[in-house]
Amino acid sequence: MNIYVGNLPYNVTEDELQERFAEYGEVSNVNMITDKLTGQSKGFAFVEMTKQVDAEEAIKVLNGSTLNNRELKVNQARPKEKNSYRSKRY
Repeated sequence: MNIYVGNLPYNVTEDELQERFAEYGEVSNVNMITDKLTGQSKGFAFVEMTKQVDAEEAIKVLNGSTLNNRELKVNQARPKEKNSYRSKRY
């Protein structure tokens, strides 16, 4: 299951997220979203967990929890929406 993690402190690393979510089950991937030009975190990431039951528990416990004085927003990731503006041809 793919999990969205928002309102992250900008200094949090993928390894720190891996450790935090691994407390609830096996983490298969962590993808920190960064600015293409600066490489700085954009304050959100996606965490993939191998078992849905573990992911659901992590979401339940971690949503609203704090990390470095920031309240995390944790929920099931929605599929990426196609940007209709970019797909139009003029």
